[in-house]
Amino acid sequence: MEDSRIRLAGSAMLAVGVIVAGWLLSGGIRHFKDSERVVTVKGLAEREVKADRVIWPLSYKEVGNDMLALYNAMESANAKIVGFLKSNGIAESEISVAPAEIVDMQAERYVPEGVRYRYNVTGVVTVTTTNVEQVLKLMSRQSDLLKQGVAIASGDYRYTPRFIYTSDALNALKPAMIEEATRKARAAAKFAHDSNSELGKIKSASQGLFSISDRDDNTPSIKTIRVVTTVEYYLKD
Repeated sequence: MEDSRIRLAGSAMLAVGVIVAGWLLSGGIRHFKDSERVVTVKGLAEREVKADRVIWPLSYKEVGNDMLALYNAMESANAKIVGFLKSNGIAESEISVAPAEIVDMQAERYVPEGVRYRYNVTGVVTVTTTNVEQVLKLMSRQSDLLKQGVAIASGDYRYTPRFIYTSDALNALKPAMIEEATRKARAAAKFAHDSNSELGKIKSASQGLFSISDRDDNTPSIKTIRVVTTVEYYLKD
């Protein structure tokens, strides 16, 4: 009789254990399935900003057969350009004068016929400044130099003005832009509600690279900054 009661109690405990184990296993499977239900979305943040630094090369050319005369002409041209810049708010520390680039046409392997002058000399005066607005104004006043006999050359890609948005300025923008991109990513996941699901916690998130480009070809001093954040959310019923 006693043995029967012991066997009955053991069987009952075993049955309870199987039920509990099944319930735990079922809950674990549901949780595992829930953890696999995810949605991946992207959020874009974009800003339009003004460049805060400019490198402006002013190049000009002189031609002739007399090196001494060319040297004197370049000294005069450099002085006129530097004077023009300094009189219009550019500091002397922001101006640099490069050594002349001299091409001896007689030393060239292929010389076009009818070349009149032996020497072709290029001079460059470069402005490097954070005073971008002032440089933009001076760019439209290059005719002032022409009146003094200095013709600023154009069309040489080596001497194209460079407008820069510095890393310090970008770092100041990054936190707000990342926050905006993440917020837009969450808004983009709204379709989860339309499928009778709710957004859960973030499973993973990755920030794309910040890109800086000219807004358009005509205004390189205005930049467009973009960053894309990719976020993966858990879904729950």
